[in-house]
Amino acid sequence: MPVVIGHRGAPGYLPEHSRSSYQRAIAAGVDAVEPDVVPSKDGVLVVRHENEISGTTDVSTRPAFADRRTSRVVDGEELTGWFTEDFTWAELQTLRCRERIPAIRPGSAAHDDTEPVLRLRDVLDLARDAGIGVVLEIKHAAAFARRGFDMAELVTAELSESGWADAVDALVIESFEPLVLARLRERGIRVPLVQLIEADGAPWDLRERDGSEARTYASMLTTAGLDALADEVEGISPDKRLVLAPDRWGRAKGPAGFIGAAQERGLRVFTWTCRPENAFLLPAYRRGGGRAALGDFRREWGVLRDAGLDGVFVDHPDLGVEFFGGAARNS
Repeated sequence: MPVVIGHRGAPGYLPEHSRSSYQRAIAAGVDAVEPDVVPSKDGVLVVRHENEISGTTDVSTRPAFADRRTSRVVDGEELTGWFTEDFTWAELQTLRCRERIPAIRPGSAAHDDTEPVLRLRDVLDLARDAGIGVVLEIKHAAAFARRGFDMAELVTAELSESGWADAVDALVIESFEPLVLARLRERGIRVPLVQLIEADGAPWDLRERDGSEARTYASMLTTAGLDALADEVEGISPDKRLVLAPDRWGRAKGPAGFIGAAQERGLRVFTWTCRPENAFLLPAYRRGGGRAALGDFRREWGVLRDAGLDGVFVDHPDLGVEFFGGAARNS
C-alpha cells in the first residue's frame, strides 16, 4: 500500500499549513505530512505554499503592512501582493492563516484568521512528537537565489539544528527544481531526494540556466530521462494526470508505464494531489452539484491505487487513509 501524505496538513477541512490542519492529518492516521517552505527576510524557513501570501493570510487587512505591497516576478510570472521575504519572522508570526480556495472549501474558510503562520521547525516538532514522517518541499529556489537566499543552505542548517539531517527513514526532500536538490546532495544531505514533475513545461531553474535547451519534465519520464534521474535522486513525484493518462473524454487510461520503469531503476514514485472535489477530478469522474461537490473520486483514485505507487498526497487525510491504507497501518 502507498504511503499516505497529508498535503499541507488537511486543507480539505482547515486552512493549509495551519497547526490544526497538521494535527487533523496526524489524527486521521497519515504516514507523513508535507510542508512547503519559503524564507522570511531574516532567513527563517516559513511554511507557506507560496511566498506571495495575500491569499493565504490576513496580511492585506493589516494597515501596518500596507506599504509592503509590491510586484515581483517569480518563475517568470509577475505577481502583486505581499511576499514573505519582505517580512521578518517576528512580523510573520503576527499574521493569521486563511483558506486559499474559499469558494470550493467554505468549511475551511470558516476557520480563517484564527491561527498563526508556522515555521518549518514547528511542523518538524509536530511530526516528531506524533512519530510520523515529513515530506519537505523547497519552493522557488532559483527565484530566491536572485534575492540572496540560498535555500539549500537554509534547509541544511535547519535540519542540522533540529536533529533531522540524518532522518533517512522519516524525511524526504522534494522540489520541482533539480539544481537545488543537487546542491543539497553536495552539502552532504543524506535523506532521500525526490524530483517533482509537472504535466508539462520545464523546471524554472533549468530554463534560467539553459534557455530553450532546458530539460523538460516530459523528457524526465523517458528511458534516458529515468536513467539520469536514477543517478541524481531517490524518487519522482509526477502530477497525477501523468499517472492517470486521460483520453480525450477525460477517462483514465493509466496507470502510465513509466511508473514500473522508474521503480525498476530503484526510484520511488509518488503522485500529487488526490482531491475529491469535482474541480480537481478528471471530467469522467465529476458529478452534479458544482465544483465544490464531491465527485466519483474513488473511481479515479482506484487507478492510482492500482498503479503500485510508493506514496500519494491527499488533501482529505481521512478519505485518503480509508481508501489507500498506509504503510504505518500495514506493517
